[in-house]
Amino acid sequence: MLIFFLIFILAIAVTTTYALFSGIGWVPTRQADIDRFLRLADVGSKEKVYDLGCGDGRLVISASKLGAEAIGLEISILLYIGAVLRKFFSGSKAKIKFGDFWRVDLRQADVVYLFLIPRVYSRLKNKLEKELKPGAKVVVLVWPIPGWQPSVVDKIIGRPTLYLYVR
Repeated sequence: MLIFFLIFILAIAVTTTYALFSGIGWVPTRQADIDRFLRLADVGSKEKVYDLGCGDGRLVISASKLGAEAIGLEISILLYIGAVLRKFFSGSKAKIKFGDFWRVDLRQADVVYLFLIPRVYSRLKNKLEKELKPGAKVVVLVWPIPGWQPSVVDKIIGRPTLYLYVR
C-alpha cells in the first residue's frame, strides 16, 4: 500500500511539473467568463468543443450542457482526477481525457478554448493553423495570439479579455 501511495505522489509531482514547464500552469476560469466564452463562440449542439488544459473541467461541462460534444484535455493527474469527479457528480456527458494536447489531433474541432501562457503561443499557433478546419473558432482568454487578427475582442472592465478567432 505504501508503494502505491508513493507512486501516486510521484505521478502527481511529475505531471504537475511537466504541465508547469510546458506552459500550462493551472489558473481556473471563472464561471462568468465561461458563460462569456459560450456566448462569444456561439456554442450549441452538434459542435465539437476542445478545452486545451481543462483544469477542473468546468468549461467542458458547461459546453456539454448546451448539447456540444465537449472534450477537455488535462496533463496534470491531480487536475484530471478533479475534472473526472466534477463531471461524474454533475452528470455531464463531457469527455475528460488525460494527456498532452500537443499530441491530440484537432482536425474535428469546431471550437477550441485556451487560457495558456503566451510563450507557448507560437508553437500552438502552428499546430492550430495546420490542424483546424476552415470556420473553426478559437477563443483565447487574456493574451491574444501574435500574428492573428481576432474577429471579436470581448473586453469588459474588470474582467479578462476574450479573443475570438475564426480560421
